[in-house]
Amino acid sequence: MPSMHMHAMRVHTLSTQRPSCTSPTPPAGRGGRRTRQSGGAIRTLLLILLLVAGALLGAGAWWLQQPLPLRGESIELAIEPGQTPREIARGWVAAGIDTPDWLLYQWFRFSGDARLIRAGNYEASVGATPRDLLRMMVQGDERLSVVRLIEGWTFRQFLSELSRAEGLKPATQGMSEQAIMAAIGSPGLPAEGQFFPDTYAYAKGSTDLAVLKRAHHAMQRQLDAAWQQRQPGSNLTTPQQALILASIVEKETGRPADRTMIASVFHNRLRIGMPLQTDPTVIYGLGDAFDGNLRRSHLQEDTPFNTYTRRGLPPTPIAMPGKASLMAAVQPASSRALYFVARGDGTSAFSENLNDHNRAVDQYQRRPRKNP
Repeated sequence: MPSMHMHAMRVHTLSTQRPSCTSPTPPAGRGGRRTRQSGGAIRTLLLILLLVAGALLGAGAWWLQQPLPLRGESIELAIEPGQTPREIARGWVAAGIDTPDWLLYQWFRFSGDARLIRAGNYEASVGATPRDLLRMMVQGDERLSVVRLIEGWTFRQFLSELSRAEGLKPATQGMSEQAIMAAIGSPGLPAEGQFFPDTYAYAKGSTDLAVLKRAHHAMQRQLDAAWQQRQPGSNLTTPQQALILASIVEKETGRPADRTMIASVFHNRLRIGMPLQTDPTVIYGLGDAFDGNLRRSHLQEDTPFNTYTRRGLPPTPIAMPGKASLMAAVQPASSRALYFVARGDGTSAFSENLNDHNRAVDQYQRRPRKNP
C-alpha cells in the first residue's frame, strides 16, 4: 500500500508542473520603439525616392518631346571626326541651342547612341526636339547644298560654277586639267566633256574635286549605257567618239526635237568624208580670242578644232553633253540630210543638197529685216 501511494503522488506532482519550453514575452521598452520608427522612416524615404525618380523620368520624357529653344530660325554645326559627345553637346549650345550643355550630354549618354553620332554638317531648325537632334546625327542626315552644272557648259564653266558654290572647298585651285583628271582617277583623259551635267548635292565642307569625281563617274555610266544602245553600222568606233559628237549636237541644238536630225547630218557627212563645218567647234578652238563675233577669217584659221579646214571629228569634246545628246549621237534619225540652218526661232531647217540649203539660208538668215 505505501508504495502505491507514493506512485500516485509522483504522478500528481508531474501533472501540476508548467511546460518550460515556451519563451517568456519580453517587456516593451525604448529599443522596440526605435526599431519600429527606423523601419517606417526607411519606407518613407524609399517612397520619396521612388516618387522623385518617377517625376524625373516623367520630366525627362516630356523634355525629349519638346522643341529645343533656338537662338534663330535655324542653327548649323559641323561635327568633326573624333569629337566626343560632351564636345558635341557644347558645340550645339555654342551654336545657338538655348539649353544647358550637360542636359544634352546626359541625353546622348542615356540614349545609348552617343557612340553612333556621325561626323558631318548638320542643321537644327525651329521645332526640332532633343530626339530629332540625336536621330539626325546618328542617321547622318546632314544639311546639304546643291550645285547645278548645265548641259552645254565647258569644263572651265563647270569649274567657275563650283568656285561660287556655297561651302564647297576649292581643292582644284591652282591645279591643271591634267592634274585634276589624275586626281579623280582618269589620268591622260582630256577634261572637256568628261563630266555629266546634273544637280549635285554636297555637305558643307566637301571639296569641288569630290563633286567633279561624282560628275565624272556619272558621265562614264551615261556614256557606257548609250554606247551599248548604238545603232548597228555606226560611223563611231569608240565611246569617246560618241562623246565628242554628242558635245557638238548639244551645242548645235536649239530645240530638243531636232537633236536626232542634227546628229543624222553629222553622221551622213562622216560617212561620205565631208567636213562637219560646224561653228561651235571653231569657236571652241579660238578660246579666249573669240569675242562673240564669228568672222569669215575665223573659219579659215586652221586649228585642231576647225571643222571647216579639217575633216572628221575634233580631237576632244567641246562641251558637256546631256543624256539626250548622248543618245542622239548613237541613235541618229534616218535621213539623207547634209545641211541644216537655224530658222531664228530655235528650230532648224534641214536639206539634202546644197541648192536647197542655200535657199533655206536666204529665207531664214539673209532675208531683209523689217524696221520696227
